[in-house]
Amino acid sequence: MQQSVDARDETGVLIGAGDGLSGGPNASVREDGAELLFFCPDVTDASTLKRVQQFMDFGYRVRVFSFRRERYNTAYRPPWPNVPLGFTSDARYWHRIRALLGAIPVVFAHRAVLRRAAVFYARNIDQLLLALLARLITFSRAPVAYEVLDIPPILMRRGLVPTLLRAIERLCLRRTSLLVLSSPGFHRNYYDAVQKYRGDWFLLENKLHPSISSLSAPAPVRCAAEGGRPWVVGYFGLIRGESTFALITRLAERLQGRVLFRFGGILTTVDQAKFDAVLRRCPNIVYRGPYLPQQDLADLYRDVDFTWALDLEHTDHNSRWLMPCRFYESGYFGIPCLAVHGFEVGNTIERHRIGWTFDAPLEESLIRFFEQLTPAAYEHIRGRLRSVPRTMFVAGDDVAGLCAILGSGSATPQRRRD
Repeated sequence: MQQSVDARDETGVLIGAGDGLSGGPNASVREDGAELLFFCPDVTDASTLKRVQQFMDFGYRVRVFSFRRERYNTAYRPPWPNVPLGFTSDARYWHRIRALLGAIPVVFAHRAVLRRAAVFYARNIDQLLLALLARLITFSRAPVAYEVLDIPPILMRRGLVPTLLRAIERLCLRRTSLLVLSSPGFHRNYYDAVQKYRGDWFLLENKLHPSISSLSAPAPVRCAAEGGRPWVVGYFGLIRGESTFALITRLAERLQGRVLFRFGGILTTVDQAKFDAVLRRCPNIVYRGPYLPQQDLADLYRDVDFTWALDLEHTDHNSRWLMPCRFYESGYFGIPCLAVHGFEVGNTIERHRIGWTFDAPLEESLIRFFEQLTPAAYEHIRGRLRSVPRTMFVAGDDVAGLCAILGSGSATPQRRRD
């Protein structure tokens, strides 16, 4: 079944009680008392909070089995029933294996809860293994859904360990009712081409939760750069990729007085000391720190002309295939994206003509762009962006469609083909 609603998340921002998410118009408790068990790698992640709320909006009682990552908002306590599984971290695979093994006794201890599951919903391969174990030990026939927001780099490498991990994932996929993907590029380039997956899958993009409409109107239209005011480029969410940050640094050094870069969010794979040194050296790079998802977005996007969507961390695979959260955020607020030509997000921007894409060499292409861009050309693209339906950026019937499939007790959608 083809459904179009993002990320790795990609939001990667501070989460707290004032996250701005609330029950949608469909929020209710299913008459059958169905409980969805959600297995997630980070209970503090904004995309986790959004997905749990979406399931609650459509009538599920949700209980979360969660790990926690000490990246941000470590004091956060979820408002819904939550079973802690321990701590884990990004990219430290041996640590994640130990954490996974340590979570098994916790899963066994909650057999009574597991037996009541109407749906097992898992994010990433670690959680899928736990969900399948939970289903096995309770002799449950409830469907298992596997959601993927990123393709981990290790799955694209050669060698014994990556080959073993791919084999484990293929084995798990055979026991999964539905694969849920945030980008069609993941299916086309990995699950179809590499894993030879021929089962049912559902496209659930990283769109904003519908409550964004009640929290704030789109940001006021900012005047295009005139009279010497620099263009402002925003980079909000997970700040990741040394190559990405190095490119921004070189651009900032060469475009002082012409372009200002605004950062907001959390540093992940960018070295903190190197980041701080660049901030001291480049007055046209500023950092506002973490922010609250949804609640602070209007303030963030009100003061920028462009959104940076050039992800250079894994240009051969994940970065090339994903659809980042910032594409949906900036689109909702009428701010055009800058992206790489030939990447999934770049193809989308080009297809609708709502932003700009760049070829290699990226640095020189971007320098020429900022030196030659006129206010009239900018306003033309922004006008096109502001005229597209908001449903391109805000979730709607897509989540209802997913819940309908999950609620049927088995995955019976028409298989999507690119």
